[in-house]
Amino acid sequence: MNVRTQVDYCKLNGNDHVELVERVAAHNYHPLPVVVKKAEGVWVEDVDGKKYLDMLAAYSAVNFGHCHKELIDAAKAQLDKVTLTSRAFHNDQLGPLCDELAELCEMEMVLPMNTGAEGVETAIKTARKWGYEKKGVAKDKAKIICCAENFHGRTTTIISFSTDPTCRENFGPFTPGFEVIPYGEIDALKGAIDENTVAFLVEPIQGEAGIIVPPAGYLQQVREICTERNILFIADEIQAGLGRCGATFCCETEPVKPDMYILGKALGGGVVPISAVVSSKNILGVFTPGVHGSTFGGNPLSCAVARKAVEILKRGTYQENAKNMGAYLFEKLRSINTDKIAEIRGRGLWVGVQFKEEAGKARKYCEALMQEGMLCKDTHEQVMRLAPPLCITKDELDWALERMTKVLS
Repeated sequence: MNVRTQVDYCKLNGNDHVELVERVAAHNYHPLPVVVKKAEGVWVEDVDGKKYLDMLAAYSAVNFGHCHKELIDAAKAQLDKVTLTSRAFHNDQLGPLCDELAELCEMEMVLPMNTGAEGVETAIKTARKWGYEKKGVAKDKAKIICCAENFHGRTTTIISFSTDPTCRENFGPFTPGFEVIPYGEIDALKGAIDENTVAFLVEPIQGEAGIIVPPAGYLQQVREICTERNILFIADEIQAGLGRCGATFCCETEPVKPDMYILGKALGGGVVPISAVVSSKNILGVFTPGVHGSTFGGNPLSCAVARKAVEILKRGTYQENAKNMGAYLFEKLRSINTDKIAEIRGRGLWVGVQFKEEAGKARKYCEALMQEGMLCKDTHEQVMRLAPPLCITKDELDWALERMTKVLS
């Protein structure tokens, strides 16, 4: 038995916290060495009192800004009432959330869960059950088409159709029933569909792959093909949705409407985890009591916060700011005099800065920006991603751009 010395955690500095995490937490992440203690809006402060401008927003979970007063107030009010009933009983927040979220999505029915990965798993189960019961696919033959370089989560089923070796190595055997095609290639989708295909699962913009935007009109063609071949168009908008790309949903920028939205991250306002699959009664109606569920799914605390997030989204102000500030950010980034950048891509306030191979990996630029008081994160080694809270102002963007100009040029 290990005997541990009593530690006053309140007295630990940043280095102490990093060392503690390295010692007692599994090493499944490689975060930048900043230890955040408090945050508000687009700013965070570490345990040593240094402030940083957050240009990641917890991978889009903090779209409305840190500690948004309305969201915090909604959480506090619900905490004094009831936080969890399980789905063994009804609660007074679940029905209103499903009604309001369905209206926002212009859909009919909602199935709430907790995490993005749970949302994707739920969509997969929905598509398969729909395929067997509505389309008439032969038992245990259902196939779902996915895209190379996708990121939909980390569960065993989801990594089964990942093309990232890091996600898959030593986690097999893998779940069958998926075919992977190149992203953005409509002919590949046409060629992959057969009599057993039940759905096409796709990110409207691929996030973890490096903010990869498909060719113009791609999603419209996807919609047409899915309708023609009677398969479900499932849009994973966990990162891309809820204002990030300058519209409520990224699919709206084409514009198209999928058969199913998978939502998460910002749905909980950066306060609580909640995800949801939103679709029609014809599709989500395949579920009957006992075939799928979650103890915490649809809990009143998460639902109360998500209801406030939906209310905020209905005003449209965050979507508009993402559109306008995103255009400004792209313009200014492309004017930086540097020979290190190969490409800048994205939509709204979601930007991928691709570095040339000879410029080195993106992490070193993220580390340099951290020293300058700005937080962002690398992905796929050569890409730095920028995704600030959608409440960011022009002055705050200028502050960030000044530091980026210094580091990149």
